[in-house]
Amino acid sequence: MEKKDTRSDIIKIGTELISRQGYNATGIEMVLKEAGVPKGSFYHYFKSKEEFGLAVMDVFADYYSQRMTALLQDTTMPPLGRIRTLLEGSLERFSRNQCSKGCLIGNLGQEMADQNERFRARLDEIFADWKQLFAACLQEAQQSGSLRADCECELMASFILSGWEGAILRAKVMKSPQPLQDFIQILFSQTLS
Repeated sequence: MEKKDTRSDIIKIGTELISRQGYNATGIEMVLKEAGVPKGSFYHYFKSKEEFGLAVMDVFADYYSQRMTALLQDTTMPPLGRIRTLLEGSLERFSRNQCSKGCLIGNLGQEMADQNERFRARLDEIFADWKQLFAACLQEAQQSGSLRADCECELMASFILSGWEGAILRAKVMKSPQPLQDFIQILFSQTLS
């Protein structure tokens, strides 16, 4: 018989609910009801809703960082092809979700950065980690000669991350993947050409 991992179940359901409706609109009771867990169990695993939110953020960030690392360090593809594959995969998932969920980290950044310093600091760390993954891949592209020698890789990585997160926001507002498609097209046809 498989042992139930209640903490992971609570985080998984919390991630889904927070992705759809935001942190502030997601009540603990709602998460526990969906998980089929009594209220007392929540406080066994998390000291507060804030601790729960930080745990959700960490689990999502770890998952997405592993995904990014696997793709952006895949030497079977050229470096710029890896970035394109990552962005197109995200576009595909976003489209499958009817342009409704967005990026959990981006969503939390918009909602919580001005409300909670612990959230803001952790979100900043996550974005910095993601930027470094892009920068390392861009540096590889530069070393292979597929990216201009005068490209400032750290700055370009920041531009890609900010542009992509902004395109996700616009796509949610428009309920259309078009901003994401436009970003990918301009990035590869004009910016990284």
